Amino acid sequence: MRHRKAGFKLGRTRTHREAMLRNMAASLFEHGQIVTSVPKAKALQPMVEKIITKAKKGDLHSRRQVIATLGRDRTAFEWLYLPKGADNEAERTRVAAMRERAEKYFDIPSSDEVERNRYGELRKAPKLVRHIFENVAPRFADRQGGYTRIVRIGYHRLGDATEMCVIQFVGAEEGPEIGGNPSRRRRQADKRSAYNAKLRKERGGDKTAATATAEPKAEDAGESSES
Repeated sequence: MRHRKAGFKLGRTRTHREAMLRNMAASLFEHGQIVTSVPKAKALQPMVEKIITKAKKGDLHSRRQVIATLGRDRTAFEWLYLPKGADNEAERTRVAAMRERAEKYFDIPSSDEVERNRYGELRKAPKLVRHIFENVAPRFADRQGGYTRIVRIGYHRLGDATEMCVIQFVGAEEGPEIGGNPSRRRRQADKRSAYNAKLRKERGGDKTAATATAEPKAEDAGESSES
């Protein structure tokens, strides 16, 4: 029996599962949203919510707790690197598109803060925990929980047909819908609303016709009484 053992196994050992969730949390804090399977998103969501709640306190003890949850104070935003003097328009366009998408959720450091040596090894990059405390947590200072949401995108992964979704931070609700097709519950609700509107319209037309028919009868009754 699996009593008092909450959580998702996800077909992995404990160490493998912890490493995977830490990497997913780091990617979410870097990009603002990631695409993953629904079970993984449900396992990741409480971990990210607790990290933000601790980061909102802003003290040294909370910082150490966040570092312990993430495993280490890792570097982040390696994808912002642009080679100096390089005239690669495709790479600049890719980085600009990723930056524009992430800036909907929080502030992003400059590309000048990411450096590599002549061998391509990362030499300098912003720290992830500092980014969480300075850019992510202040955004939710007035919000008591519920910092992320899971949106099903109506797509099943090839191979095992696992349902995919987007887990993202709240606060960027403007713009087009993420899912292309409405859910079955939404379609049923729309049908009910349209049917109720049709009934109200028909009932309103019947009342108008009944009122118009009753008015001539009242006039005829008044004329007969006068005569």
